[in-house]
Amino acid sequence: MGFCGLGRSDILRILQIVFCALALLIPMFRGKMINPYGVWCEFVWVFGMVVAVVILVLEKLLLVVILQVCLQHSWDDLKCGLLMLCTLMLLSASIIYAVVFVCSRCFGDIISAIFSFLALIVYAVDAVKSKLKCPKGYLSNGRGILRFSQCWVACIILAAATSAFLGVERMDHMLPLMWCMLVYSVCLLVSAVIILAHLLKPLNALCCCALDKLEVIINVVAVVLYSSAAVLWILYAYRYYRRNRWGDIWHNRRLDDVNVVSVLTFVNLGLYTADLIWSLLALYKRI
Repeated sequence: MGFCGLGRSDILRILQIVFCALALLIPMFRGKMINPYGVWCEFVWVFGMVVAVVILVLEKLLLVVILQVCLQHSWDDLKCGLLMLCTLMLLSASIIYAVVFVCSRCFGDIISAIFSFLALIVYAVDAVKSKLKCPKGYLSNGRGILRFSQCWVACIILAAATSAFLGVERMDHMLPLMWCMLVYSVCLLVSAVIILAHLLKPLNALCCCALDKLEVIINVVAVVLYSSAAVLWILYAYRYYRRNRWGDIWHNRRLDDVNVVSVLTFVNLGLYTADLIWSLLALYKRI
């Protein structure tokens, strides 16, 4: 039995909306967020609210069947994938906000961080509950998890890279680092398009070849691009960091940002490599 006619899933959905909204409330009333990490956190909280509202409305109005027909994709798989993605995003946003913005005198930021962690817990419970039903589909299993993990990591990389060089006026002498940013952005966009292609079956007809073969090609290119970015970022980002001295606090923070990009670049390189191996094995089994 639910509360006031609401099922357990509905209650979880409402809590997700409320906690994400409360986490967003205090930063939003302070004005425009400039810090790239803060922009990411605000985006995550808005995304968490939107996902919860959409799922709640679709299920309460019984529009799921229509959506499945239009997408030609399982609703259980789509919902499970979205819940797991929101859990990952909220995990990063909660940790980042707590580390970057929370201090002993920042009462409002402490409140926002608490509500962000509460939203994370509710989403994690909902994701586990959905995953235990074991839906068979792309998003709720290994290949889909790898894809949206690549997108998730790339978003954090872009936030950290932007924060590292925030306020730098001239970028013409930073072409290797601009190449790295281009690699992160393009690979993020391509991974998002692949996810959409799996969700929207009619899009497969627009592909020049079978989607599984296209994914192998894309993964090979992504591994090569991320390998170049990993080398160039380490060679040039630390060199630029050593040549330019800011105040001690900002200097240390920029070094932390550079380190985050370095580590996560190799993380995403590993994810794309794993995806390449997986896609090759899947293609080999079909031949």
